Amino acid sequence: MFQDDGTVIPISVVEAEPNVVIQIRNTERDGYEAVQVGFGLKKKASKPLKGHTKELGNFALLKEFKTTKINDQDLKVGDKIDVSAFSIGDKVSVTGISKGKGYAGVMKRHGFHGMPFSHGHHHVARHGGSIGQRFPQHTLKGMRMSGRMGTQKVTTRGLKIVDIDIENKLIAIKGAIPGNKGSVVSIVSK
Repeated sequence: MFQDDGTVIPISVVEAEPNVVIQIRNTERDGYEAVQVGFGLKKKASKPLKGHTKELGNFALLKEFKTTKINDQDLKVGDKIDVSAFSIGDKVSVTGISKGKGYAGVMKRHGFHGMPFSHGHHHVARHGGSIGQRFPQHTLKGMRMSGRMGTQKVTTRGLKIVDIDIENKLIAIKGAIPGNKGSVVSIVSK
């Protein structure tokens, strides 16, 4: 995106469909305050989900946020939260599932340096090295090894909203956000 003075801003454009408030959690009944919103459309919903959402619709995703107000106004069941809840210049946190990168070795996955290519290290240059000791004679939990990389919940904090298109339900966020194209992310204002 180009600014008026000609500087270039890298942006991520997010389509933000309206979220419907399904339930308000309060301290007396639930022990905490939060709002539960529904997003997307599910063709066939189970009877418990239909009973929970009542006549609001069949939602593909339900998510809770630790707030009961937007722009200093209390939320009620049935309210819609759309892109107008944000304003240009807001700092936001974006949470999503990171891109899956498949099976990766320890150098790519954890940043290991590997063995030197000289001094007799024949074919172990990219290996992880030793994984334990004589006692307790099993691999300890959390040992950094090769394995599947990515596909984890990631939050990018401190991103800034550059532009909002209310008619097309689009938000332009400065910088990169986690996930593939078309994946679902949650945007929370600070």
